[in-house]
Amino acid sequence: MANSGIQLLGFFMSLIGIVGLIVGTILPQWKMSAYIGDNIITAVAMYQGLWMSCAFHSTGQLQCKIYDSILQLDSSLQATRALMIVGIIVSIAGLGVSCMGMKCTTCGGTEKLRKSRIAMTGGIILLVGGLCAIVACSWFAHNVIRAFYNPYTPVNTKFEFGAAIFIAWGGSLLDVLGGAMLAASCPRKKQVSKYPSTGSSRSAAQSSTKEYV
Repeated sequence: MANSGIQLLGFFMSLIGIVGLIVGTILPQWKMSAYIGDNIITAVAMYQGLWMSCAFHSTGQLQCKIYDSILQLDSSLQATRALMIVGIIVSIAGLGVSCMGMKCTTCGGTEKLRKSRIAMTGGIILLVGGLCAIVACSWFAHNVIRAFYNPYTPVNTKFEFGAAIFIAWGGSLLDVLGGAMLAASCPRKKQVSKYPSTGSSRSAAQSSTKEYV
């Protein structure tokens, strides 16, 4: 029962993590304009995401523009988009595999050891997907920090972290934790001792003495 509970907890953690990855990838608030320096303009807030850039006016109007060409984007943004998509696809595949191997399902057969191995395989796949998303978020954050502290970057073009990158970070961590729980739920094989037990040897000795009598 404890093993089944760990599998259920890992499954739902990975499911919530995948939802967080999808939401974080879609949202445009990966980085937002930083209000620093002497001339602080708060009338317009700029947001940039993986797919679009948005401008939020003080009147409450939000204007977004999707990136026209992929080739015009810098290589770091393209790599972040690719890693996030790969992480989501791999995590969904791992969630499906682990669902087949969970004890509370019957689609993967009835053999306990085989189902546990399937669940462990799904957990490993989830770990790979979560690590891809963590690398993507960390790479994007490194570029934002490097541009922020670059003295040659104009003050009005500096950005800081937005809400979407924290959502994606949280989703990737939940994905990794859920995958680790599923990967650790595989039971160990029982070790069979090479030597007979003392009880069996005594019974064998007694039966042999009775035959001679």
